[in-house]
Amino acid sequence: MEGPVDNVDNVDNVDNVDNVDNIDDLEEVWMTRKMRFVISMAVLVAGVLTAVPARAQGAGVRAGVSGGPGQFYFGGHDEFGPVADQFWFRPNVEIGLGDHQTVVAVNFEFAYRLLLPQTDWHLYLGAGPALNIVRVAGNTDPKGGLNILVGAQHRGGLFTELKIGLVDSPEVKFGVGYTFH
Repeated sequence: MEGPVDNVDNVDNVDNVDNVDNIDDLEEVWMTRKMRFVISMAVLVAGVLTAVPARAQGAGVRAGVSGGPGQFYFGGHDEFGPVADQFWFRPNVEIGLGDHQTVVAVNFEFAYRLLLPQTDWHLYLGAGPALNIVRVAGNTDPKGGLNILVGAQHRGGLFTELKIGLVDSPEVKFGVGYTFH
């Protein structure tokens, strides 16, 4: 008596699993479906990326002072967007020195731009999580944090920003910077 696993002749229709009589052929059907899915997703992503109009983006530099701990900081950032209407992703890294410690803040911030009529400036409000790597007396300790920010930016790239830190982020930061477009 021949069972369904012994018959290997019926794998012509990979869309119908009921037609598959062999374990190896079943694996082939699933691999074909996976490949179709991967190719479909790749085409979809490529289509979305090429359909998006060119957007303003840029990298930049920043520096400022912080309180709690009292430090001078400097760093860099990138700007992507808008990811939605007037909503920008602004990841940045800031290195704080002073108060007998070093703080490296890796911030994943989002900012909403408030356009001001008849001016080259806009205000922005934002927030985002932070990874703060604190080094004190030779001991390094990673800590999670949250930043809330408000700022003003000129269309030429100059900006100023105030950050309030929650959880294990520096309590307050005031900085200036420049985004290259």
